[in-house]
Amino acid sequence: MRSLPSRVHFDFQRAISRRTLLRGSGVALAVPWLSAMQSAFGDNAAPSPPRRFVAMTLGLGLVAENLNPKSAGRDYKPSRYLQALEDIRDRFTVVSGTSHPNVSGGHRAEASLLTAAPMTASAATRNTISIDQLLAKHLGGQTRFPSLVLGLSGGSSPSYTEQGSMIPAEGSPGRLFTRLFVADSPEERKRQAERARQGRSIMDLVADDTRALERELGVGDRNRLDAYFTSVRDLEKRLNESEAWVNKPKPKVDITKPVDIGNPNDFVGRQRLMSDMVRLALVSDSTRFISLHLGGSGGVVPIEGVEEGYHTLSHHGRDEEKLTQLALVEQEIVRAWGDFLRGMAKADEGDGSVLDRTTVLLTSNLGNASSHDNRNMPVLLAGGGFRHGSHLAFDQQKNHPLPNLFVSVLQQTGLESEAFGTSTGTMPGLEPVAG
Repeated sequence: MRSLPSRVHFDFQRAISRRTLLRGSGVALAVPWLSAMQSAFGDNAAPSPPRRFVAMTLGLGLVAENLNPKSAGRDYKPSRYLQALEDIRDRFTVVSGTSHPNVSGGHRAEASLLTAAPMTASAATRNTISIDQLLAKHLGGQTRFPSLVLGLSGGSSPSYTEQGSMIPAEGSPGRLFTRLFVADSPEERKRQAERARQGRSIMDLVADDTRALERELGVGDRNRLDAYFTSVRDLEKRLNESEAWVNKPKPKVDITKPVDIGNPNDFVGRQRLMSDMVRLALVSDSTRFISLHLGGSGGVVPIEGVEEGYHTLSHHGRDEEKLTQLALVEQEIVRAWGDFLRGMAKADEGDGSVLDRTTVLLTSNLGNASSHDNRNMPVLLAGGGFRHGSHLAFDQQKNHPLPNLFVSVLQQTGLESEAFGTSTGTMPGLEPVAG
């Protein structure tokens, strides 16, 4: 990979390759997709805009009556959870009445969430490759990281290799930021940490290359770079503020200790921060295939009106008070997912947005966490060039195979696969945008 030469003349057609990095001492920052990257090449060599896939997975499901609209088709009335997403209604599809065939076992079925491998509570079952890793295997070689496997708490994930081995998730946004943007040399990491303590940003370190690149770009590309760099600075600020609060002593007060923002049970706050990292990884084209396991916190999520632990609430047994509190939590989870989509939609990428070329799946292995039922899984699918805005309602008793959706996603993302797991074809009603 070549960095952009500064202080010397350079051939723009060679410098604006998709692999362009802005370099400062101790950092290497990839640039987002720019229109100039395509025009800088001859027609035969022009790289096509990237296509991507993100799977966000929940460990405790979503209450179906609050998520799924009552009617099917494009004219559905938004459910309680979808009301906050009404302004981006045409960016996503609601799918109900689907599940993985021959998969049961409650929480254990989390292992089959992205693989669709048959699973029961008692029988030992060999797992296989997950959809994100299949895409990474065949299409991931065009980026520094073929895939990223992330989680809010690290550890377990629904991402599996061909041999059926689980890939541990990275749970620290700070470590992920370092992996994505800070050079690997221990000496350079030490220098970068020192510069951070001195208040210098990554954007300061790559300033020379940034100015050299901007001089060669048109107005549209300069605006895209500016928006991208702003997001880098904003994320740096958030990470620094979060770290600063951890080290600040708390005042002594004569009241019951509240749930701290730094508490690991701040589920939605951690979801939002890691989602920001996902967006930045995609916009910088550091990777194109990501799984983010949101899991399910056991403690009290710091949301007004919520007094019991998230896991306890999810096993509500139809208790009205528990359902009321659970709805407050899940509503914010879906709202945060919608904000992630909005951020992706605002990220301009030539003749479309990053969301237009990124399929984003939100789902869970549990259709009903209270009864540990793996049928009727919650499914929201956004972006990726599909025709959205509808509710695809399949049979609640005889579920449609969810692996069919995976086949549709594989094909739309550029992998011509006719089957995945126990699929029977593609998903009817899930069609690409014409043209």
